[in-house]
Amino acid sequence: MAADARSPRVLLLTSGPLDVGDGEEAELALSLAQAMPEVDHFWFKRGRNGPAAAWRGRSVPKVSRNGAPGLPERLQLAAVGARLARRADLVHAVLSISPGFPAFSRLWLPLLHGRPVLHTVPGVSDPALLARSRPLGPTVALSEVTARALGAAGFGKVPVIGPMIEPDEWQLRPRSVREPPIVLATAHHDPGGGAYEAIGAAAVAARAGARFQLILAVQGRPGQRVDPLEQALRARAAQEGLHASEVLGSVEDLPGLLAVSDIVLHLPRALGGRPDVPFTVLKALATGRPVILSDLPQFAPLKDAVVRAAAADAHRTGHLLLQLLDRPWWWEKLAEHGRATVEERFGPEQFRSGYAALYRSLLA
Repeated sequence: MAADARSPRVLLLTSGPLDVGDGEEAELALSLAQAMPEVDHFWFKRGRNGPAAAWRGRSVPKVSRNGAPGLPERLQLAAVGARLARRADLVHAVLSISPGFPAFSRLWLPLLHGRPVLHTVPGVSDPALLARSRPLGPTVALSEVTARALGAAGFGKVPVIGPMIEPDEWQLRPRSVREPPIVLATAHHDPGGGAYEAIGAAAVAARAGARFQLILAVQGRPGQRVDPLEQALRARAAQEGLHASEVLGSVEDLPGLLAVSDIVLHLPRALGGRPDVPFTVLKALATGRPVILSDLPQFAPLKDAVVRAAAADAHRTGHLLLQLLDRPWWWEKLAEHGRATVEERFGPEQFRSGYAALYRSLLA
């Protein structure tokens, strides 16, 4: 990519350290480093060991007590990132546009002294933030909805490059023979994060005669007190008659959980800055698990690889769940189509080619 013999040096800039590995920004940055081994990458880490010894480049310690992107971490991100950027040929920022981004975009750009920047926006927590934000450089979105919003806010022409799923890491699995079948609901503890919507839909399906166990895998944000939130979910599930339900926090073995699950529910009413294309949903599709997904416009890239329903419509969603459990032919059709969609539209080649072209243009 670079004009001379050495590999280009690219600083991967995320709001949290990459060795934590539980954030969508970090996961997207990991995908970039894995897909482009010819590039020497820099990245922030929290511990002494880097996230992947096979990467070219080096990691830089980042002072953080818990990995959360609070104000001290963002100030450090600006200061240390600007200093490292001077030793890089390109800065690739993988940052959602959240409440701290407008100030960051105005503070950071003057410190770079003209260093080229590519910005991938996983999501936007509030469209009103765009009017107060400055483009860091050429910008990439994960969905057409966000690309149009960024373009209208003065970010220029914004290409869309979806996230990458490595098919070999998320292999197609046969349908579980476990009885009763497991319905896995992925959600967040944020308001409208999809947990209560999944309980409501599951209750409709159960009252209509469906037999299954509901498992809720619900993520919290840094700083949230998740114990009382999880207790409230268990109480609501019991109130709805779903007494065998289980509420999980962080999932240590997502491939194993998907392997024993039959169907995945992901029913947020709002993303709150989460990625426009949910990584867990893509992993479920790659595994061959049909997904019932809320009808947010950001989810449009998944088209008919998923079953769409309004998150607020528990009756319709519950009956779709009942039908998927009772119709093996429909389950198999969706499982095959979901896997094919991930391979064709979210595989390594598409991801790599899109970013390689942008890197070439910025490194020329």
